[in-house]
This record gives sequence, structure tokens and C-alpha cells, in this order.
Amino acid sequence: MERQVLLSEPQEAAALYRGLSRQPSLSAACLGPEVTTQYGGLYRTVHTEWTQRDLDRMENIRFCRQYLVFHDGDSVVFAGPAGNSVETRGELLSRESPSGTMKAVLRKAGGAVSGEEKQFLEVWEKNRKLKSFNLSALEKHGPVYEDDCFGCLSWSHSETHLLYVAEKKRPKAESFFQTKALDVSASDEEMARPKKPDQAIKGDQFVFYEDWGETMVSKSIPVLCVLDIESGNISVLEGVPENVSPGQAFWAPGDTGVVFVGWWHEPFRLGIRYCTNRRSALYYVDLSGGKCELLSDESLAVCSPRLSPDQCRVVYLQYPSLAPHHQCSQLFLYDWYTKVTSLVVDIVPRQLGESFSGIYCSLLPLGCWSADSQRVVFDSVQRSRQDLFAVDTQTGSVTSLTAGGSAGSWKLLTIDRDLMVAQFSTPNLPPSLKVGFLPPAGKEQSVSWVSLEEAEPIPDIHWGIRVLHPPPDQENVQYADLDFEAILLQPSNSPDKSQVPMVVMPHAMLCKMGFAVLLVNYRGSTGFGQDSILSLPGNVGHQDVKDVQFAVQQVLQEEHFDARRVALMGGSHGGFLSCHLIGQYPETYSACIARNPVINIVSMMGTTDIPDWCMVETGFPYSNDYLPDLNVLEEMLDKSPIKYIPQVKTPVLLMLGQEDRRVPFKQGLEYYHALKARNVPVRLLLYPKSTHALSEVEVESDSFMNTVLWLHTHLGS
Repeated sequence: MERQVLLSEPQEAAALYRGLSRQPSLSAACLGPEVTTQYGGLYRTVHTEWTQRDLDRMENIRFCRQYLVFHDGDSVVFAGPAGNSVETRGELLSRESPSGTMKAVLRKAGGAVSGEEKQFLEVWEKNRKLKSFNLSALEKHGPVYEDDCFGCLSWSHSETHLLYVAEKKRPKAESFFQTKALDVSASDEEMARPKKPDQAIKGDQFVFYEDWGETMVSKSIPVLCVLDIESGNISVLEGVPENVSPGQAFWAPGDTGVVFVGWWHEPFRLGIRYCTNRRSALYYVDLSGGKCELLSDESLAVCSPRLSPDQCRVVYLQYPSLAPHHQCSQLFLYDWYTKVTSLVVDIVPRQLGESFSGIYCSLLPLGCWSADSQRVVFDSVQRSRQDLFAVDTQTGSVTSLTAGGSAGSWKLLTIDRDLMVAQFSTPNLPPSLKVGFLPPAGKEQSVSWVSLEEAEPIPDIHWGIRVLHPPPDQENVQYADLDFEAILLQPSNSPDKSQVPMVVMPHAMLCKMGFAVLLVNYRGSTGFGQDSILSLPGNVGHQDVKDVQFAVQQVLQEEHFDARRVALMGGSHGGFLSCHLIGQYPETYSACIARNPVINIVSMMGTTDIPDWCMVETGFPYSNDYLPDLNVLEEMLDKSPIKYIPQVKTPVLLMLGQEDRRVPFKQGLEYYHALKARNVPVRLLLYPKSTHALSEVEVESDSFMNTVLWLHTHLGS
């Protein structure tokens, strides 16, 4: 068998990682205004933003690149890059004005020398910076939110005001013994007088402010802020109900007020990142009277409201509240002038044949409407691929724009005046950037895609999708006849498959090193209909584990890989499954790498930012006033990997983020101690500043190299 890169020299693996880490990822795209050339042709600029790992600076860098798209109104004539990429330092958010003549940029500056990071809101026009506002110095609010849960930067239709979300200004606090503020001569009467607004409150130094959990630790009380570009005045909007936190805001038709999503934060906040099920509703606050109006059902969860180009209608996604975090959503339409709400696309319980299996996306793109304000375009997971769809908001009919093409993952970045900007990738093809016009209704499948930037396929990797049917004894009685899928990547240059080791649940880079790679979309994964998602709560640690094991055995049997060298690798729920599998099927696996794994649902319940996950996935309804119950705790323990510790003999590498709020690192530590007590080979990497995703450049690169060495040590070459 030809020599495999990986399993011999670590420096070769490092060189491979360095090469693949140079592959940038696309984060955003927007379209400039339409320009008519002197010859009568039309063109538009495409402004794209990318991120890339910089291993020398050990940080993710951001850069932008422009492209030109020449077209004749309904098809692309020519498209290509305009100049080289430019790094964009300090940019947190940016938005073009509706006419495309101006651009707003939220930028951070300072920090390294001064020790204090400042935020500036800039307005650019043509080739100059028109205005710059030092938001930190103005002290009207705390830091501006730049995340996609709450954050926004929205131009008024008149292009005179900017709307954004920031942390509410906190009152100053000081010690009871602050000498400067202590006035021993003050009489009781003076002490009892109300304090001035900016006067520090004694004894509030250590008051606890709840935050919104994982990756949102600095975010607690968001407020809506409006900047008057001409005068530089900033006002914090009033009228937002006290019991909700506002975000994802935009200007209402005619700039009469602001539409926003409000999330309930009473009685307390739950982690919001990756959780589409947080109780929330759509609101409108009138700017003249400060009156607030509820626009949607207040008992459910909503997100990503988007106003149509004719400013008459708003679409938004709606989910059941406090059910599984990821599930099928409904698409609703609110008519601004008739005030009528209608359901456009409902939840799909089962996918029939090749039909649409439902909407699975956590956010609609900022630009998602067709030019005539009739159709909405979005991307959604459909089984093991991701496709683009157009939905007619009048009839509710959903049509795929990409079905029938090569399987892979499509993502819509934006659509404006029917020109779509999308990216396409597969397990062996990095994201490539494409543009195409949305065809007229009824001809959606005839999109002619033109590449702006072609990606080079990763050579010597072959991949395919397997459909799997659980054996009769593993059927879910309540949700019978569900199938699932697995994606298999394998080196295409290995003459003898019996020498190929297999890793279950990681990414394509290991495939370049001679491994077969198996990713299992077990029952409960998104994209297979709502029944599949609902089949998992109450069955975690059993159904999902059996599905993965069944997939592993099927693939080993059919492909004849080396069954003595099978490894597991997974993070979060994938880490939970990996630790379950080595406990329930100890003979199958020779090595395991678990990143921030759920180990003991009982001990996680009181420490995680998502206690509702612990309840719902165990099979119980969650309520804010839950108190420990022996039956519930027993079920939680029964479904936890810690239960199977006595059977574990597979060597385990644990990677934990010390700042992880989702699955606190003490979960992995509990597993580490339990394995050490039983003399199972275990190594623990604890990354002090890292969060749940372990995605920081220094952490990701270190964890990759340690993974390679662990596999080398325990699978052999």
C-alpha cells in the first residue's frame, strides 16, 4: 500500500493542515446598485466578505473581495473578480444603504496599547469617510451587538438614520467604602435625597447580570438605538416591553417605527446560540407615540423577519417554543396594511419520495425576496444535502432551484432584483461562489449559474451518500419506518481497502491522510421531516447510538475497510455519542477523540446554559420552575455515557474549552477521572480561553495535531 501522509511524520500532517487552513470561508455577500454602461449594458458589483485562518498571527483574519457581474436583465453575460482581496481590520458589521450610495460600518479600534477597545460607527460615501461617531465616548449605551442572534445595522428608507442593538448603559457602582464619595458631614436628610442620574450606586459592584449563554456572555440587556446621521444624536428607543429583549430590528414602511423580535427573559435567560426554540414574538414600536404592538403569536418562537421590496409584507420563521433546539419551521407572512397573518409553508412531518422535507434554517438571508415581492428564496437542509428553494407567498408552493444538480451544499447569501449570490460546496470541494438570476415562476429549475470564483477540488477523495433502514428490532414504535443516511468519504488512491482505517464523525482533512471518513445523519437529524426529529427525545443514548453503530457495521461489511482500526471523533452531541459507543460497543473501536462531550446529563442540568436540552432530550417537558425529581434524574443517568464507564477500554483523548457554557468542561473532567480510576488510557487537553466550538485558530490547530498523533499512536500505520 502506498505510504500514507499522516501516520508517519507529524510534520507532514502539520504541512497538510497549514495548506488546507489557507482555504478561506465565505461569510457574507451583498450586491451594489445597477449601473448602465455607455454602451447600454448593465452591471453590478458583488461585495464579498471572507474569513481565513492565519497560523502565524494565530487568529482568524477577515478580508473583502469585489466582483463584477455584467447582465442583460435576466441572464449573466460575464462575471469575474475586480482587483485583489483586501484585509478588513476591525470591521464588526457593515451595511450598504438602500440606494447603494452609502455604507455604514461598525468598527472596533484601540485595545492593544490603550487597553480599552472603542467602537466607532462610520458612514462612507463614494471614496471617502463621510462621518465617524465614537460610540464609546458618547456613553449612550454599552457595546454594540454584532452577533446574528440579536445584532442588526439597518438603514432607514430615507437614508438619514441608522438602527442598531447595543447593551443597555449600566449604572455606575462603587464600594461602600469609596473614600472619594464618602461625605461624613452629610446629614441624614442629605443622605436620603434621590441620587443624580450618573451618581454611583453603593454596594452594586458585584450585582449579577444574567447573560444569553454560550458565545453571548457579554450580552444581557439589549436596547434598540437610533443614530441621526446629520446631527449625530443617538436615542435609545422607548416602548419596548419590559419582559422582552429586542433584536433583529429593521425600519417599518415609511420609517414610522421599528419592527423587531423580542425574546422573553423572564423569569431568567436561557442560552440562545443555536437554539431556535426560545420564546419570542414579532413587535412594532411606533416612533411618534412610543406605542408597542404585538404582531405574532406570543407563545411560540420567531426569527429573521424580512420586509418585501414593495414594503407591504413581512415574512418570518416560526418554531414551537421549548421543544428540540433544531427542528422544522413554519414560514409566516404578515401583511403590513391589512394586518392579516397567513401561514405560507407548514411543518412537514414526513418526506414522501423526493418531495420537500420542510424548512430547516436558523435565519433567512437578509436579502431573500424576489423583485416582484411575490416569492421568497432560502436554503434548507434536505436529508444529507442542502438545496435552494423558492416559495410563492400567495400559493405556498415550494420549488427547488438546485434539485437534480450535483449533490452537495447550497447556501443563499443574498438575492436583489432577482440576481442571486450563492455558494456551493461538497465534502471534497471547498465553497465556490456563484451568481444566477431567479427564473420566472414555473421555470425555477432552469437557473443558469455562473461561477465568480471556482474552488479547486481536494484531489484523491471519493464520496457518496448511503441510505440506511434500521433493523426491525431498532424501529421506533411511535415513529416507525424512518430511514437515515450516512456520508462516506474515502481515499480514491488506496489499492487495498482492507488496510484503510476508518474514523466516524469528523471532517474531510483526515481523508487526505488515508482514512475513510463516515458522517452519520442518525434519526433525529434535521432535513428528514419533523417526525424524525421528534423520534429522538426520550431515546438519546439508545436510538442515536444504535443508528451510528448500525451504519459503521454496514459500511465495514460492504467496503471491507480495516475493522481492527476504527476510531470515533465527535464534539458536543457527537462527543456524547462517541463516549456512548465506546461504552456500549467496546470491541468495535480502537481510539476515541471527544470534544466538549456531554457525559452526565444529571450533573450537566444545573451547570449548562441550556437545561431545557437535558429535560427534553431525556423525554420530559421543560419548565422554568423544575426541581430535581428522582424519576427524571434516573432517566437522565440511564441515557448518559457515564453509565457505561465500566465497559470502556478504548483510549480516549478529551479536548475541553474552559470557557464552554454549553457543555461545561467539568463534564469532560468527570469522565477523565472515571477513566483514570479504571486505568483506561486517557489524555486531557484543557484550553483556558476556549468556548464550546473550540474554533479559535490556536486551539483548532493544536487539537488537529493532537488528534493526528492520537490516531497514529492507537491505530498504528
